[in-house]
Amino acid sequence: MTEELFREDSYLRDCDATVVAVDGNSVTLDRTVFYPLGGGQPGDIGTLSWDSGSATIVDTRYGDDGSIAHHLEEGAALPSVGDAVNAALDWDRRYIHMRMHTAMHLLGSVLQYGVTGGNISAEKSRLDFDMEDTVDKEAVAAALTHLVAENHAVSCRWITEEELDAQPELVRTMSVQPPRGKGSIRLLEIESVDLQPCGGTHLKSTAEVGAVRIGKVEKKGKRNRRVNIHLDD
Repeated sequence: MTEELFREDSYLRDCDATVVAVDGNSVTLDRTVFYPLGGGQPGDIGTLSWDSGSATIVDTRYGDDGSIAHHLEEGAALPSVGDAVNAALDWDRRYIHMRMHTAMHLLGSVLQYGVTGGNISAEKSRLDFDMEDTVDKEAVAAALTHLVAENHAVSCRWITEEELDAQPELVRTMSVQPPRGKGSIRLLEIESVDLQPCGGTHLKSTAEVGAVRIGKVEKKGKRNRRVNIHLDD
């Protein structure tokens, strides 16, 4: 298993690591700051460097065994198993994802309905809600702006699977459940605003989200409203 440094500190921009496997153009490290595709959040990209070369990481995904594979650009030079490397994020892209992901939690705290889907990107992000009501875009935007300005602390903590079973209301997603089997579940907490399982990367405070704008609100079914958000700065 790859040590997931990003779980405890989303602000790490690079790390030194050792190559433990090379498969085609994919490289597995013993530790990484790169977030793998999951939970609606894209896999990180960046650069892998070692004594005799470097390559661009174009995607990051989980392997079948739970390890994390760093996919290099086609035709790139490859390190060898055992090589010492440095893995450095495209930080600007990652930080936008952190702002977006935290903003999506704020959106979910304003629209308190079951969540049927979601997706994060640098250009826009969305949440799909199990709701029939009309979304008041101006009211939702004002509520988001207020939560950002209040500068709520954002942090993560862990609970056991048994503790989660005793608090089923923590799970807002209707079609996807938190991954199990490791014995513990990671919670994302926005102080006095939101608490739910989430494995993504987030900010330290809501103030870092910045200016949020509500985009298109789409009707995707009788009980499904898709709300898009954008960062204006």
